[in-house]
Amino acid sequence: MGRGLAGGTKSMNSISYGLLIALAIALLFAAFTDIRRRQIDNWLNLAIALAAPVFWWSQGLSLWPDVAFQLGMAAAAFAVFAALFAFKVMGGGDVKLLTALALWIPFYEYMQLLLIMAVTGGVLTMMLVFWHVARRQRDRIAVPYGVAIAVGGLWTLAINYLPAGALAAQGA
Repeated sequence: MGRGLAGGTKSMNSISYGLLIALAIALLFAAFTDIRRRQIDNWLNLAIALAAPVFWWSQGLSLWPDVAFQLGMAAAAFAVFAALFAFKVMGGGDVKLLTALALWIPFYEYMQLLLIMAVTGGVLTMMLVFWHVARRQRDRIAVPYGVAIAVGGLWTLAINYLPAGALAAQGA
């Protein structure tokens, strides 16, 4: 059972699970393309964003306050991450992916995603720095942050949307 934005419980159904599986596949694809090309494609971010209303419908979200809150949260996420892009801290594809994910994931779960993303991104950056130093490379380090975003997204989906039985089986 997922949580609604207004505090209620939303039921999961086969459409919801199918959409979450599609989102998980899209996150994996984003991570792999970011590793390979240091780019997350616009068509992928657009597909994730356009699938969000179907997920809202499958979850039974109301236009007010649930959908309005998701839209507001995505606008706020875009503003914050676009500012980071302007300061060259984050890539444009990363900004768009995080904005698209804000359309899918309720506020508290989105904060979980950001926390896991930050920790994963820090570890990934440290690994790349060590690799760069060991190879005595002098060029700028390009961190595929889509990997950290994907790990945060997949973690959040697993913790908040997988049935409790699946999580218990993983722990055994």
